[in-house]
Amino acid sequence: MSIRFLTAQLAQQIDEELMNTVGAFGLDQLMELAGLACAQTLSTVYSKEKYPKVLVCCGPGNQGGDGLVAARHLGMFGYEPTIYMPKPGSKDIYQRLRKQCINMGISIIPPPASAEELPRVLQSSNIILDAIFGFSFKPPVRAPFDDALKLISASGLPIVSVDIPSGWDVELGNAEGVGLNPDVLLSLTAPKIGAKYFKGRHFLGGRFVPKTIQEKFQLNLPEYPGFDQIVELPRNYRM
Repeated sequence: MSIRFLTAQLAQQIDEELMNTVGAFGLDQLMELAGLACAQTLSTVYSKEKYPKVLVCCGPGNQGGDGLVAARHLGMFGYEPTIYMPKPGSKDIYQRLRKQCINMGISIIPPPASAEELPRVLQSSNIILDAIFGFSFKPPVRAPFDDALKLISASGLPIVSVDIPSGWDVELGNAEGVGLNPDVLLSLTAPKIGAKYFKGRHFLGGRFVPKTIQEKFQLNLPEYPGFDQIVELPRNYRM
């Protein structure tokens, strides 16, 4: 049976069930597990010996929180992450995750200077982790993210995107042609419909999804190998 691809509405519904009395998870828990999966995906494909300097691009929502967690884990894995936040999140959890990164000695580009600093930081980076927009994003891309996506795309650096490439519609893909074109995609919980347009290496991170929720939504998730938090999806998988 084929793995189920999710609409934005269904993805939102599953997230809500994970965090209500059915799933009983807290947002902190889910972000920690998702961010660890992000870090493991990048380190699986891109070694720290060849790609030590990671530019972690974080949006203001939960996707950006996953990116902050990933940056912390990448630092623990021996990479040299730098965090770029075009528009930092204002929620308490975002501030705490940011402080955790500061405590790790991870460099954070100050938001007021981020637009001017981005070209310089891109030149000194080896790879990009894209955690800007999540499955709730709808085009068009607005400032300050529009210029950021253009600069990231023009850098030519390899990109690992989280859940859906930034700038893509979660169901229509990169229909407007303004989104990133990553080399690697990590889908969280289950792939989104827009991921059918993605042609690179595709991983799934969602080992936290309980069997009750998997069965209720007929997700048909693959088995995860060993103790890994991720599993690579075959290129010939079907919706």
